[in-house]
Amino acid sequence: MKDLKPPVFATLGCRLNAYETEAMREMAEAAGLQGAVIVNTCAVTAEAVRKARQEIRRLARENPGAPVIVTGCAAQTEPETFAAMAEVSRVIGNHEKMQPATWAAMQAPDLIGETERVQVDDIMSVRETAGHLIDGFGRHRAYVQVQNGCDHRCTFCIIPYGRGNSRSVPAGVVVDQIKRLRDRGFNEVVLTGVDLTSWGADLPGQPRLGDLVMRILRLVPDLPRLRISSIDSIEADENLMLAIATEPRLMPHLHLSLQAGDDMILKRMKRRHLRDDAIRFCEAARKLRPGIVFGADIIAGFPTETEAMFENSLKLVEDCGLTFLHVFPYSARKGTPAARMPRVPGPAIRERAARLRAAGDAALARHLEAELGALRMVLTEGPRLGRTEHFTEVAFDRDMPEGTLVELRIAGHDGQRLRA
Repeated sequence: MKDLKPPVFATLGCRLNAYETEAMREMAEAAGLQGAVIVNTCAVTAEAVRKARQEIRRLARENPGAPVIVTGCAAQTEPETFAAMAEVSRVIGNHEKMQPATWAAMQAPDLIGETERVQVDDIMSVRETAGHLIDGFGRHRAYVQVQNGCDHRCTFCIIPYGRGNSRSVPAGVVVDQIKRLRDRGFNEVVLTGVDLTSWGADLPGQPRLGDLVMRILRLVPDLPRLRISSIDSIEADENLMLAIATEPRLMPHLHLSLQAGDDMILKRMKRRHLRDDAIRFCEAARKLRPGIVFGADIIAGFPTETEAMFENSLKLVEDCGLTFLHVFPYSARKGTPAARMPRVPGPAIRERAARLRAAGDAALARHLEAELGALRMVLTEGPRLGRTEHFTEVAFDRDMPEGTLVELRIAGHDGQRLRA
């Protein structure tokens, strides 16, 4: 029997996917799985699905004879697409990929065995909490998944059909894990989820995200830094705002799921906020925590978007005081209501995306310039790279141990990152 290699994992898409890849790696290792390629796909855009197919073919060429297992959101929403690929041995869904029994059943060399080649069940039927916790992800900061799925149905988004409805990890489980992470030396923990501000709606008493944040900070007093990932600002609760105002260990950086800055487009997206709601939230948070910075997701060229509507999104960068911009050229997803709406021509989408990115670059440059001379506590991510409390990248000229907190004075920048 030929020698078998450890499984090869490839992750596409969001930070949550990267987190889940690490959980799968642990389960695959525990099951003794060897000699396989596992691709954790993304379905957020049609381009993401195309890249998934491209990555599968590349990995199959680089690992001849290795069975290829495809999972993730694209596998959940389009299992037939991947099952039809000659390179693919197995397609498993987002729920199945997080079950140890799934990996225990996949023993090389007979990877498929007696099980079905496509194992993708109805994700909407999943009701249990997202309890696959791993003790550490990354060598510098730890990511803790506290929520999965989404109960909302934005017209452009396929993700609820890949992730299912919202499920929350109980607060006590989260706190226990963060205590273990702190005991292992992690100085920063990031709370992640698909729709993070919906955390708790399915738990007894319906606690809110702010309740979880306050509980973590109270019960893990030696945790230096807590960070929360992307939130829906319209769902920010009183305790979350209180934490922003009063808890210095909660990092002053929020990434907002805004998507657009025009009210008509927001309504057609079926978002739950309007333009003024976003502006008011940023003003309120900045009043509570002077110096807080915001990132945001904005889609360019959503169906029916006119030039005037786009200008409203462009002006949102300044009106909200955004610093970090994630720009997504609209890409139709089959099966979503937006895919049936009148489309903006491709060249106009690309031109608008470029203008948004330019506005984002200018906003980042202003932030970097304002940081000159400041003393910042930096979490080192590599020997000569780290991030400030505001999640701004910093390069420094001497080696430092990874995962440590060091105070540095900002001496300059290159337009993309700070220099200390």
